[in-house]
Amino acid sequence: MTRPTSEAEYLARMVPPSVRGVDRRTLLRGALGVGALLGAGGLAACGNGGTSGQGVPTGAVTGTVTVGSNQSDAVPKAAVKAYMDAFSKANAGTTVKINTVDHNTFQENINNYLQGSPDDVFTWFAGYRMQFFAQKGLVGDISDVWANMQGMSDAMKKASTAEDGKQYFVPITNYPWAIFYRKSVFQEKGYEVPKTLDDLTALGAKMKKDGLDPIAFGDKDGWPAMGTFDQLNLRVNGYDFHVSLMAGKEAWTDPKVKKVFDTWAGILPLHQADSLGRTWQEAAQSLQQKKSGMYLLGAFVAQQFGKGAEQDDLDFFTFPEVDSTIGTDAIEAPIDGYMMSARPKNEGAAKKLLQYISQPEAQLLALKADPSVIATNDKADTSGYTALQKKSAEFVKSAKSIAQFMDRDTRPDFASTVMIPAIQDFIKNPKDVDGILTKVEAQKKSIFAS
Repeated sequence: MTRPTSEAEYLARMVPPSVRGVDRRTLLRGALGVGALLGAGGLAACGNGGTSGQGVPTGAVTGTVTVGSNQSDAVPKAAVKAYMDAFSKANAGTTVKINTVDHNTFQENINNYLQGSPDDVFTWFAGYRMQFFAQKGLVGDISDVWANMQGMSDAMKKASTAEDGKQYFVPITNYPWAIFYRKSVFQEKGYEVPKTLDDLTALGAKMKKDGLDPIAFGDKDGWPAMGTFDQLNLRVNGYDFHVSLMAGKEAWTDPKVKKVFDTWAGILPLHQADSLGRTWQEAAQSLQQKKSGMYLLGAFVAQQFGKGAEQDDLDFFTFPEVDSTIGTDAIEAPIDGYMMSARPKNEGAAKKLLQYISQPEAQLLALKADPSVIATNDKADTSGYTALQKKSAEFVKSAKSIAQFMDRDTRPDFASTVMIPAIQDFIKNPKDVDGILTKVEAQKKSIFAS
């Protein structure tokens, strides 16, 4: 694949419809609109992120503040509405207009969206993905929002800071990736939580005999299987190698990477078949319906379980040990939050909203509507946490190293145009690891050289 010569060309190639299952009509149907998708303005200059012209207003704000949201599933969509309504109520005369777009469509079109007529504030992710747009000047500097922020840890601030030392992101929630299961199924069948990869393989064999798909699996949308690669790479090669690989500093043809895929090939038969035709929601429902025994996913898997008894029956364990010298103290816990566009139409209200989102009040409203996530503000009251949330909070807190997720820890163009098809090719033909990784390395060199 040749390197895209423009942002528009990059978007056109970002995810081929044949790979992602999203046709052009679907892409144009969302609330981003044709104007935003095609880009009303010219390309933004590369360099530091967009700068702001005013600080955070001390009093109430007025007018309309627009919010672009990728929280399209019912549960997170309700959570967004809850704290946006609360902000509007606290600021009489201010209207929050939420433009919700299908999660995948939003991510696939984020580049042209930001170059066109973006909303004042929009949902996005911490880490490399935030830094990528800050460097391109497509988002606004919100260091003044952070200046008086209370309750955010140094780790949260670091994850919100770009290479220029300025902040461009406000965290609201995060959640761990782990292997989820139903406690009642494990109790009924006498299953034990596996500590090593050999234990996991043995457990999978037992589940097969019991008529279960050992590991639920759905990669129709391309990104879920990235989590499996990340977990294996963290266990096979460790955190430092993983983040270096994601940053383009290691060769994908390195034997260390091949070992990850070879290890994955060994447990691939434990996964649900025909995964490329199944969404993560459908895979999660197989766990919910007790047709699958386990599922490697983020804690948002709980969204597919009924509140109360069903969610109380959901539990998780960290991905088992592969190498005893590396252990299991590295996890993934992606941070979700908001950014401001480079030239917001209502900057005062946008910054006031971002300040509100950082506070415990807003985050607890998010958690009340969506119990699969945990607050990022340390001052948030955790007494109302569900058992799953409490375990998630302890799990994240006890981790020695925390990764964000492949499509957040590396360049978004590399993740989307290279790794999605590469991993799906592996799932279709796990015997062609050498060929797949040779192609990935060649594409990586081209993309990271830009």
